[in-house]
Amino acid sequence: MRHHPLGRTGLFVSELCLGTMTFGGGQGIWSQIGDVQQADAERLVGAALDAGINFIDTADMYSGGLSEQITGQALKNLKVPRENVIVATKVFSETGAGPNARGASRGHIMDGVKASLKRLQLDHIDLYQIHGFDPATPIEETVRALDQLVRQGLVRYVGVSNWAAWQIAKALGIAERWGLSRFESLQAYYTIAGRDLERELVPMMRSEGVGLMVWSPLAGGLLSGKYGRDQQGEEGSRRTSFDFPPVDKDRAYDCIDAMRPIAAAHGVSVAQIALAWLLHQPQVTSVIVGAKRPEQLADNMAATQVELSAAELEQLDAVSRLPAEYPGWMFVRQGEYRRGQLADATRRARP
Repeated sequence: MRHHPLGRTGLFVSELCLGTMTFGGGQGIWSQIGDVQQADAERLVGAALDAGINFIDTADMYSGGLSEQITGQALKNLKVPRENVIVATKVFSETGAGPNARGASRGHIMDGVKASLKRLQLDHIDLYQIHGFDPATPIEETVRALDQLVRQGLVRYVGVSNWAAWQIAKALGIAERWGLSRFESLQAYYTIAGRDLERELVPMMRSEGVGLMVWSPLAGGLLSGKYGRDQQGEEGSRRTSFDFPPVDKDRAYDCIDAMRPIAAAHGVSVAQIALAWLLHQPQVTSVIVGAKRPEQLADNMAATQVELSAAELEQLDAVSRLPAEYPGWMFVRQGEYRRGQLADATRRARP
C-alpha cells in the first residue's frame, strides 16, 4: 500500500481510502446503498487497517449520522491508536428541519463539527470537507469558518467535495489573501467511464497543489464487471435499484469491453482493472473504496498490486478519452509551439 501527501501538506494518506457510506442502512436510499452494522463494520475496518489503509472517509449525512457513529465505535472497539488513522468527514447536507440545518454557513459548520465529533467519539477530525457548493453562503464565510475550526484544534486540515474549478480557485485566493487555512483536497467523482473533471479540475489541482480523493470509482458498481451491453446485473443490486452516478452507458460499455481482456490477461477482476487505471493517474491521491462484505473489500484492495503496461494504459485511454471541447482544442492548437520550446529546454537541461 503506497502513501501520498495530501495536497501541499506533510500528511501522508494511503492510496486507498475506506469509504463508509455502506455503514448504517436505514430508510430511503440508505437501505439500497448498504446496511452494514457494527460487527460487520468492524471486520471491514480491521481488514482495511491490516492491509495498510490509514484513511477512512465518512459524512454526517450518511445514514443520518449512523455511519459516523459506527465508524467511531469501530475505531474504539478495535483499540486503534489515534495517530494511526486519518479520519475524514463532511458537512453540508440537511441534518434537521430548520432552515439553517444545512449548507456551508458558519452556523451550520460550527454545529456540524460538534455533532460529528460526538458521533465519532474523537477530539479532532483530520480532514473536514464541505460536501457541496452552497449558493446561499459567500465562499469567504465558509473559508473563515473552517479556518476557525483549525485554529481551535477541532480540525487538522480542510477540503471540499463536488465544487467547480473556479469555485475552488476563488476559495484558495481568499485563503491566501487573508492567511487562512486552504482547501488541501477535492473529493470528486472520477472513473475511466467518467473523466469530465480532466477538463477544468485536474489542471487547477495541478497548478494549485490540491489533492484528489476519488468517490464512486466503480461508477456505483457499473464497472464491477457484473454489467455490460447484454448483462444488467443481479436483481436488487445497487445499480439496478439506485442508478447513480449518471453515466454515459455506451461509453461505459466500451470501457468494460476493453477492460475484460486486460483483466483476463492479469488474472484479476474487471473492477480491479478499473481501480488500477485510477491508481495509475498521477493526479489521484487516494481512491475511496466501500464494501458490504469482506470479499468485496479484499478484491478492491488487490487492485493496488495490478501493474498496467504502457500499452494497456494507452488502450484504455483511447477508448475512454474525452471528446475535444472548446477552449481545450484551442489550447492544443495555439500552445503547440510553446510546448515544443519547453520540451527542448528540458532535454538540454538534462546531464
